[in-house]
Amino acid sequence: MGKKINDNSNGERQGKRKNKKRFARNVLLFAAFLMVFVLSFGSYQTYAYIDDAPTLDANKLSLPQSSTIYDAEGNKIQDIVGKEHRKVVAFDDIPTEVINAFIAVEDVRFFDHNGVDIKRIGGAVVANVKDGFGAEGASTITQQVVKNMLLEPEKTMKRKVQEAYLAVQLEKKYSKQEILSMYLNKIYFGQGAYGVATAADVYFNKSLDELTTGEAALLAGLPQRPSGYDPYKHPELAIDRRATVLGLMKQHGFISEKEREKEASISVQELIVEQKKQPTTNDAFIDQVITDLEKAGISEEALYSGGLEVYTTLDQGAQEIVDKALTTNRAVTYPDEKFRAGISLLDTQTGAIRAIGGNRQTGENDVQKGFNYATQLERSPGSTIKPILDYAPGIEKHKWSTNKQFVDEELELNGKEFSNWNDEFQGSVSIREALKWSYNIPAIKAFMEVGGEEAQAFAKDLGISIDQTYPAYAIGGFAKGISPLQLSGAYAAFGSGGTFHEPYSVEKVVYPNGKELALTSESNRVMNEGTAYMITDMLRTVVQEGTGMQAGVNGLDIAGKTGTTNLSEGINGDGTSDAWFSGYTTNYTAAVWTGYDQTTQESYIRKKDDDIAKLLFKHVISKVSEGKETKSFEKPESVVELKIDKNTGLRANGQTSSSDIIKELYFKGEEPKKAVIPKPKKPEPVKEDNGNDSNNSEADKKPTSDQPANEEESDKKDSTKEDNNVDQVEENVDNNEPKKEPEEEKKEEPSESNKEQEPAKEEPVEEEPVEEEPQSTDDPAEEQESDQGTEEDNSSNSNNDSTGNSDTNGGTSEGNADNSGGSGENEEESNTGSSNGNSSNTGGNETGETNEDNASDEDNGNNASDESNASEESNSDSGTTNGNNNQNSSGNTNNNGSNENNETQGSNAESDENQDSSEETNKESNDSSTSNVTNSGNNTDSSQGEGETTQKQKSNNNE
Repeated sequence: MGKKINDNSNGERQGKRKNKKRFARNVLLFAAFLMVFVLSFGSYQTYAYIDDAPTLDANKLSLPQSSTIYDAEGNKIQDIVGKEHRKVVAFDDIPTEVINAFIAVEDVRFFDHNGVDIKRIGGAVVANVKDGFGAEGASTITQQVVKNMLLEPEKTMKRKVQEAYLAVQLEKKYSKQEILSMYLNKIYFGQGAYGVATAADVYFNKSLDELTTGEAALLAGLPQRPSGYDPYKHPELAIDRRATVLGLMKQHGFISEKEREKEASISVQELIVEQKKQPTTNDAFIDQVITDLEKAGISEEALYSGGLEVYTTLDQGAQEIVDKALTTNRAVTYPDEKFRAGISLLDTQTGAIRAIGGNRQTGENDVQKGFNYATQLERSPGSTIKPILDYAPGIEKHKWSTNKQFVDEELELNGKEFSNWNDEFQGSVSIREALKWSYNIPAIKAFMEVGGEEAQAFAKDLGISIDQTYPAYAIGGFAKGISPLQLSGAYAAFGSGGTFHEPYSVEKVVYPNGKELALTSESNRVMNEGTAYMITDMLRTVVQEGTGMQAGVNGLDIAGKTGTTNLSEGINGDGTSDAWFSGYTTNYTAAVWTGYDQTTQESYIRKKDDDIAKLLFKHVISKVSEGKETKSFEKPESVVELKIDKNTGLRANGQTSSSDIIKELYFKGEEPKKAVIPKPKKPEPVKEDNGNDSNNSEADKKPTSDQPANEEESDKKDSTKEDNNVDQVEENVDNNEPKKEPEEEKKEEPSESNKEQEPAKEEPVEEEPVEEEPQSTDDPAEEQESDQGTEEDNSSNSNNDSTGNSDTNGGTSEGNADNSGGSGENEEESNTGSSNGNSSNTGGNETGETNEDNASDEDNGNNASDESNASEESNSDSGTTNGNNNQNSSGNTNNNGSNENNETQGSNAESDENQDSSEETNKESNDSSTSNVTNSGNNTDSSQGEGETTQKQKSNNNE
């Protein structure tokens, strides 16, 4: 049995061996078939490439072909040939040290191969498989001669095949010495120097035979990236590159370790002579051209020696305007020579770069040689990011209107306290108002409502990539900043109606053989037209009335945004680290940055200099727009502009006061309801009032037949709510409110009351939209209540107090008492122009909170204002008492009768004050036009803050 088992085991093993052999044979057969197919197809394709290869032209091989750059109009800007005379040397005149340096770094087996280095190709293949096609080149010096003088610079399989074929042909026709001489006399070394002899003169003011090993190594490292390793612009990179060449020379036995250390110890600055070539007005722009060509696979070497025709987007007139604005004091007066600025100017509709202001200094004064502040800068954008990260995503995704409300109040997140640039809070404000005055708290709240991921994705579509998002990013506090070029590209998308074009500097490239390569930017729809227009319209307000007024130009429709960043901790002073302005017309978009290389106690933007960015924008935009038609921005059909009652948030009706009407933008289908026009009511019998002025007896009318039968019970409940609310309000006034004194005592000390009412500094009331939650009238019963509320409010044209009916009306009487002479929120706004100047702007917090917290319930038809107000009293000091904290500064006495009548109803003084606090306030105000109403004064801090006039004066402060 055991032997049989062993036999079976042997059989199984033999079967497995046969299966493995069969599988291996099948794999080999498949591989052979695949190889035959590839070779057959590859041979055919290779033959086609070789057949299409150009012939060896001795004229093209002898001298480099200069490339030519053209501007946007097709005018020749300059030939990229260099200003230095080309020096051609014979092979015998090239020192051995120079030859060894180039051989070591470019092609160590140059004298051994036949034009193609198979071993080097193997290493390049591995690198390309690992890192992608084109990651590492395998070109020999012979192949580089062919590539630069005969072929297109694009990295394609066709070019590589032709390059290898022509290299072999070149080796057959010319000697190694002749090929090396072609290479060394034609390659570009930067600074306008073609050929190694010219480069020796430009960089060291020496002939070739005078060069040291270290100098030869420095030159040998330049051709790979002439501008990138330029010792004048990037000395540290040049040192690293020289070290690489010296290391290879030692590795291949050309120099000793001692010689390598000696040459490496000498600084580059000690070797090179003073720069001979001075920057031109187009240098910053040409730097961007080189960058864009490299993105397209065209090397800088090909640009300088490939005979290309490069058609750019440059507007030479605009470039000259930008350069003069930066390098002279014609546009602005700069504080000192260390002050930096960068400007990017684009075509709004296409993203074409028209001009680049990369630096203020030129020539010998250019401390930061080669640094382009328009394209290479990475600084925090400040408030210029708010339209991009905070408001545009909300409008796009959530259909916000420009009247979307957020409460501007104290805010602490993750242990960090946020504030506004003026250290004040405004209460409920619209996003238009928040952008206008660059308030931070509404921006952060908008960002949080949108969500970090949504905001991040929206910014990425506009060319601004953000790795992570935090609330601080909502106001421009980036860990890694952006450049003016990036910012102008993003803003241009708003001006073009929601289409983003990546900024570009090259329209097309024409090769010597006539082939063209188009490099214009493709358009990408990133937002709908309505979103773009709403942002544009709000940014118009910034320029026309807000923080950007100094950037405005008469006759031009401009939208734009200011931005500043705070000084770092430890730096004391009244100023900022960065100051930005980005804006646009339908023709041009410009972004301007100003600041210092390093923000220190000595170098930061003083308060008087933070307007320079706005003034530079104004100068550039006004000059480039001269003589050109600039159309205004057009509102798309998807957006409607409506007249809104700023007190209710509803559409204005025929009886809305003109002073209460604002214009805001809404998407079609998202419009608010129109306020119901109140119907006149029949007068009711006057209730007798002993000891009171009969002229005001109408204030105590009995409920009409249209009111609910249980009004008295409702009044009691609502009065209880008011009592509680008043208690809470009084607690929120920092316990500074003095107890109310008897009337006679107040009359005796009018001057003290005036002192209490007057703030420490003049703070005119800002007439901002004060908006309540729009009430739906879909339910007939609720519609009836709404009608009653509006009728009660408008009946107050006879100077009646409308507060007593506000509870029955579901909280709407306060917002609709547009023409009332009694108490309520509207009374404050109507009295802002009174002579004694003691009016207070309260109630804004209540309505703003209602809009924010109940935004999703706008059209649900629920009269839930009592509930929402009760739940949000902690967020507003003045939003619960229906005018309790308001004061009628006009001094009328029409409410005396009603007030005293209420005092004789059997209620105690405290109950009267809570139940009808607004009437007592009016009574006290009427007895003395200068009497002290402490609630009004104390609640100023939680209301609208500074008035519009003061805001304009402060628009230059930090944001």
